[in-house]
Amino acid sequence: MKKQIEDEKLRLIVFKSALELGESIDRHLLDMYGYDSNDYTFLVPIKENFFDDGHLKVEIEETVRGKNLFFLTDIGNYSISYKMRGLINHTSPNDLMMELKDGIGACNCHASNINIIMPLLYAGRQHRRNTRENLMCGANLRELDNISRIKSFVTFDAHDQGVEHAVHNMEFDNFYVTTTILDNFIRDLSLDELRKLVFVAPDNGATGRRNVYLNCFGSPHIHKEAGSFIKQRDYNNFSDGKYPVISHDYCGNNDLNGKTAIVTDDMISSGGSMFDVIDELYERGVNHIYLIVTFALFTKGIDKFQKYVDEGKLDGIYTSNLTYIPEEYKNLPWLHVCDCSHLIANIVYNLHNDLSISGILRDKSGPVRLLEKRFNAEKKD
Repeated sequence: MKKQIEDEKLRLIVFKSALELGESIDRHLLDMYGYDSNDYTFLVPIKENFFDDGHLKVEIEETVRGKNLFFLTDIGNYSISYKMRGLINHTSPNDLMMELKDGIGACNCHASNINIIMPLLYAGRQHRRNTRENLMCGANLRELDNISRIKSFVTFDAHDQGVEHAVHNMEFDNFYVTTTILDNFIRDLSLDELRKLVFVAPDNGATGRRNVYLNCFGSPHIHKEAGSFIKQRDYNNFSDGKYPVISHDYCGNNDLNGKTAIVTDDMISSGGSMFDVIDELYERGVNHIYLIVTFALFTKGIDKFQKYVDEGKLDGIYTSNLTYIPEEYKNLPWLHVCDCSHLIANIVYNLHNDLSISGILRDKSGPVRLLEKRFNAEKKD
């Protein structure tokens, strides 16, 4: 049985929804502290109980008195099932959000500090009020903010970072996985694919994210340009929770022959908008099309993505392991799931030791160095 490190106050409480990611973070942290992962762990054992009447209960099985706790949950994990009145249910974001709050309550104020790591922000896309509705994301953050022991809240690629205005007591840090994904992306692509790039925003809301990726390719070896799509919607009809998109109009250089297109966004939900974007780019003569998203939800499956790959319209998707992706999807050669556990371990280490996180938040020099290394190696050859 693995032992806790008695003279270190750092502890991880990882729910089933993020267990694989949490165990990897634990290994990285043990390596940073110089401990053998076969003998030691920062993970606190817990029980997650779902009852037949629909209630749940979290039990913490070791003391957390005086510890600095980091809770890790993936509210997007729908693979966990439980029985309610004899019926099989799958966990929803609401279930997992309530589980997190129950776990915090189970600490019974004994922990020194509580830090929450929620990569996929709960209700993050419901960030503003359009009609008579609750601002669920902000309301939830405000509720957590009022718990005195919570010191910090960590999320990734929030749809609108303005939701941090809901909190006043705890820290709110929004990180990006740009460098981690681009490290994999740049290593995988051929130099010919990298020489001529067009960075594409699928809608107006993604232009800032597109610019972040574009600025990571500051190399004299690369010709780069930007483009974006504007969605035209039918505001006379409301279907499936949204106004349907009539068309995507491209703004940018229409001569895209021979270029590699990088389409960036925070997430793929059903993928409907992405297919329209791919079709438009393909018609404009783009040689290669890659999608880069932080969260690949695939809410309507991957069959249509596979169809586009088979037709030669889509070369690949690069995403993170910050939210649940079924194992059978991960084995697809065109889906590249980039491991972000080392990044989170660095964040935990710095927060726990009261070190600056500015470098993690802002340093985008890694992709440039990697590009120079690859192109310089070609010159030597």
